[in-house]
Amino acid sequence: MKHTKQPEALLVLQDGTVYRGLALGKIGTAGGEICFNTGMTGYQEIYTDPSYYGQIVINTTSHIGNYGVLNNAEQESNGIKIRGMVCNFFSDIHSRYTADGSLQDYFERAGIVGIHGIDTRQLVRYIRSKGVMNCIISSEILDPAALLAKLQEVPDMAGLELSSIVSTQEAYESGDPEADLRVAVLDLGVKKSIISNFNNRGVFCKVFPARTPYSELAEWKPNGYFIANGPGDPAAMPYAVETVKQALDSDKPLFGICLGHQILSLASGISTYKMHNGHRGLNHPVKNLITGHCEVTSQNHGFAVSADEVQDHANVEVTHVNLNDKTIEGIRRKDKPAFSVQYHPESSPGPHDSHYLFDQFVDMMNE
Repeated sequence: MKHTKQPEALLVLQDGTVYRGLALGKIGTAGGEICFNTGMTGYQEIYTDPSYYGQIVINTTSHIGNYGVLNNAEQESNGIKIRGMVCNFFSDIHSRYTADGSLQDYFERAGIVGIHGIDTRQLVRYIRSKGVMNCIISSEILDPAALLAKLQEVPDMAGLELSSIVSTQEAYESGDPEADLRVAVLDLGVKKSIISNFNNRGVFCKVFPARTPYSELAEWKPNGYFIANGPGDPAAMPYAVETVKQALDSDKPLFGICLGHQILSLASGISTYKMHNGHRGLNHPVKNLITGHCEVTSQNHGFAVSADEVQDHANVEVTHVNLNDKTIEGIRRKDKPAFSVQYHPESSPGPHDSHYLFDQFVDMMNE
């Protein structure tokens, strides 16, 4: 295939730092919070993860696009959720014979703007030092000052409620209706692979919109409640916190992942905070304090729960800690059949070390 000449593009950070590279995807302009993912594969799953809504993702692995895309099998939602993408080398050809098409065409159809041909190692080191910030990418405006001015229109992630935007707008069911176990899923931005993990264990799920009141979840008569992952600031979601408080009062098993972990913490009286840099990738080490085993985990979060408040809470105990920075990766209630983890046990992409958590939840519902 002949490589076509690509137009220039600019990446401008909130502090005025400018990177020059080449355009990928749609010719246009896009702004959002910049973050980096250290995974070496699974880019399509990353781009379609609702938790990335409103963000521009740096892929730290050197080559992106070389295995193309699969339109359904590797999508975690109904489409791309990132605002833009940054990488070192972008391949406009792909070699996987089963692929449905190229990443370039996939981005163009979705209207995603990106930039490549920059030193992503240097960029990531810079962001790790300075902390998370907003940025803007453009392949149509090549004036840094004009882009910096336009960047002021992009809202800060702190204080943003985004789950109701990415959540399903109508409740739907998944799995075998004749199954013995039923789980009510509060969709804050759930990934398809999470639902698949429940269905594969013989669990029938009903997925409810983010702002569904607890009474509607309970009316379905589930055996347990699942609080999903999703984007935005958990402190801006009092509606979900109230739903989880009422679910806890039912004394039915409850399981939360990522944002769901943060919402369970808030419902338990534990505050959350925005991290200097989040955890995003497939290679984050976590220790299970109950078993003593260590897990390599898949992660995607920019907020965390207060370690001091967890330690001081009479009815909450820490079950998992991050071995890189000692942040809280899992909790469980001592007085309720409820637990949560900050990372993604379903992986997709990532290692399968933590699949046991779905089994643990199923066992709790069977007891």
